Amino acid sequence: MLVAIRAVLTVGLVAALCGEPAWADVYKYVDGAGNVYFTDTPLKGNRYRLEWHREARKMASKSQQQEVDANFQQFVPKASSNKSLSKRRSNYHSLILANARRYRLSPGLLHAVIRAESSYNPAAVSSAGAQGLMQLMPGTAARYGVSDSFNPVENVRGGAAYLRDLLDMFDQDLRLALAGYNAGEGAVMKHGRKIPPYAETQGYVRKVLQYFRDEQPASIAMTVR
Repeated sequence: MLVAIRAVLTVGLVAALCGEPAWADVYKYVDGAGNVYFTDTPLKGNRYRLEWHREARKMASKSQQQEVDANFQQFVPKASSNKSLSKRRSNYHSLILANARRYRLSPGLLHAVIRAESSYNPAAVSSAGAQGLMQLMPGTAARYGVSDSFNPVENVRGGAAYLRDLLDMFDQDLRLALAGYNAGEGAVMKHGRKIPPYAETQGYVRKVLQYFRDEQPASIAMTVR
């Protein structure tokens, strides 16, 4: 299981305070394409090159926590960056592909949702309090075990899992799933399993579908196994 270092340390520190021996080592790998992976278990195969291996106990110290943060920031682009949309998109493509495979989603759909929600800004916060790349509300984040919505690894995993559940709930109807993502599944159910008559939600569905068409010009159809 790939995890963000921040999440591993948080679990370890909380366990230590509670007297539970739940410490785990952390590994940093880089693949041939330059993508960075932080994991709590060794990765097998020649595809990954081990950059470093740290013991969580030692990393809990302040000085080594700073080292972890420095390495983590190589993976997380700065919100104030002036990079183009395509460059920002490329920063998260491997993360999106991994979650698309995990939750049987089109990578293009995840890209479309993230583009509509945050324009690939991991520090984005909406006026309603939604956070991160996929703009998770605190309640939704808690439901899917996301402890840090500003952590792209956790955020995309939680958002993808929620989107998968919405598609299953609404019989693979993409429009209803997107409406549920924006307004909540309860609002879709309340309005007879139809897109709620909210201007924001209706505009959101149109926007994401357009971005999805941009991702897959030939068709917006999803393949659901």
